[in-house]
Amino acid sequence: MSVAIVEARVPLVPFGPGESRGASPDGTAGARARAAWPLARFCLSEGVDAEAARQIEHMLTNRIRLARGRSIYRVGCEFKALYAIRTGACKTVLLTRAGQDQVAGYHIAGDVVGMDGIGSDAHECQAIALEDMDVCPLPFDEIARLTRLCTKFQHNVHRLLSQEGTRARAMMILLGTMRAEQRLGVFLLDLSQRYRERGYSSSEFVLRMTRAEIASYLGLKLETVSRMFSRFQHAGWISVDRRSIRLLDSAAMSRVVEGSTAHLEAVNGHASLAQANLTAVQ
Repeated sequence: MSVAIVEARVPLVPFGPGESRGASPDGTAGARARAAWPLARFCLSEGVDAEAARQIEHMLTNRIRLARGRSIYRVGCEFKALYAIRTGACKTVLLTRAGQDQVAGYHIAGDVVGMDGIGSDAHECQAIALEDMDVCPLPFDEIARLTRLCTKFQHNVHRLLSQEGTRARAMMILLGTMRAEQRLGVFLLDLSQRYRERGYSSSEFVLRMTRAEIASYLGLKLETVSRMFSRFQHAGWISVDRRSIRLLDSAAMSRVVEGSTAHLEAVNGHASLAQANLTAVQ
């Protein structure tokens, strides 16, 4: 079985220099700018007519700059807009019934966040910047108005929302049926695909989430995630340098995700050998 974590995403390009500062909508420190966004690079504009394109372009002139650790929105905040990430990365976090934070998503440049607030008109999770980042707010009342005027834009919005539903279902399968090594494999392969779609290296990237945050996202213990990273490295599938990851054998990881017994035994065999060597040294 092959499962990919599908985030709602749009192709984005970096901002240029010379942009002004301001405040973010939830009161956190941030910045805004009036800067054109190439319409051809934005998925909601695909195939729309000239008037709709003009209105979309107007929506894309605002930008918010957030420092690491600041929130794009918080739990309970009134839902007003979706946010397209132009640069940087963020995590979305839910509060469990036990009062603990649960990482619900890892979003990079090209993803759209904020759809959790559509149903109840209030955000059900918190989006936190993992590094300095730029986001473009898309006021939802303007989105709704434009969907009534342009059927192609309406289709593009429905496609975006469908991708979010697909991502949620994929996460349910991942958390409900997959072993620890399969979960980590899906996570790394999905990131590789998303970076490739954006024109970045698909074999080498930096994980902005900590090991603890990755564990929360994948429904695993911190010790398990650390052990899986070590096993993948010993098997020769990845190279790890702190948060920098290099994929050396994506095909082998894909076979693990698909449930190949031989490759599951291979990664466990490397772990057993490493443990035996450690015992011998002791």
